[in-house]
Amino acid sequence: MQRVRYYEYGGPEVLTVEAVDPPAPQAGQVLLRTEAVGVNFVDTRFRRGPGSGSIFQRPLPGRPTGDVVGVVDQVGPDVDPRLVGTRVAALAEDAYADYVVADAAWLAAVPDGLEPGDASMLAMSGPVALRVLRAARPEPGETILIHSAAGGIGHLAVQLAKHLGATVIGTAGSPDKLDFVTAVGADVAVDYTRPDWADQVRAAAPGGVDIVLDAVGGQILQASLDLLAPFGRAVVYGAATGALEQIPVVTLFALRSVTGFNLTAWRRANPDQARHDMVQIADLFQTHRLHTRVHASLPLAQASTAHELIEARRHTGRILLVPTAADPTAADPTAADPTAADPTAADPTAADPTAADPTAADPTAAERVS
Repeated sequence: MQRVRYYEYGGPEVLTVEAVDPPAPQAGQVLLRTEAVGVNFVDTRFRRGPGSGSIFQRPLPGRPTGDVVGVVDQVGPDVDPRLVGTRVAALAEDAYADYVVADAAWLAAVPDGLEPGDASMLAMSGPVALRVLRAARPEPGETILIHSAAGGIGHLAVQLAKHLGATVIGTAGSPDKLDFVTAVGADVAVDYTRPDWADQVRAAAPGGVDIVLDAVGGQILQASLDLLAPFGRAVVYGAATGALEQIPVVTLFALRSVTGFNLTAWRRANPDQARHDMVQIADLFQTHRLHTRVHASLPLAQASTAHELIEARRHTGRILLVPTAADPTAADPTAADPTAADPTAADPTAADPTAADPTAADPTAAERVS
């Protein structure tokens, strides 16, 4: 089978395609025959090494993580054999491969007919978007500032926030991304690479924003705290800049609060609810209340191109890697430019805006996560 790893830190060119035997699932694991892999920004930071910041240090050889969609091919000891043949999604390590080992305890069942792009959101991106919103305790009519709103998690958070009745201000870093942010439902889109971005947010929300969702960190987070209204809440779930800023306590004296979120920590703290989150996200996709846009589907051997697109900040939504056996264009080297977004992609706002509150089916939707 093909697998992609890296044996030194550096740019996308260090990603190495190699031929290896499929791995064997161990206790508590399954072996997936890969259909598609969702590529995540964080792996571009891991690949660059310790220079990206202390939170991005991973040992060599580098084994990229990813959101794998596939069919269970084998199960390890003590795993239910009835899983064989089922289509699932999982967040896994060594994910850029034809066959991937995943933790059986955290498989997300993929509804029949769900496209690979949507399916790739079920295990990680969707649950994170849902849970960071719930951690913020949103109320209908509140104003939510969502950073990186054109990204994999961000564009789902925009859609979920609109379903909850919020006014959404989404930030992104290019005109194309700003268009995408409004297309998925944001009321206002702001370019956070502009020096006056915070003033633009103030103009849109003169009384301050009620909630900030941030995975950028650094000065973006610092400025965002000053944009919070009294009793405003910020939820921090990443630090893409690599800058681990200290939050001045005096900033919080203005009746503001900050909560952190990490999916692994959430799974450990409340595994039953974390699994329910995956089920609910699957239902939202199946019933067309959530959508993702696939910017590009690339052959597995072009993993370096996927990383280049992500680092250039040229993509909106999701980038997929597809194994040769699952790629219908693999035999045609003249296939359309894989870096171009599909202009005929379905309108991501096509979901019925009158659809029921997506948290309504969840009896814990009103929970207050401290």
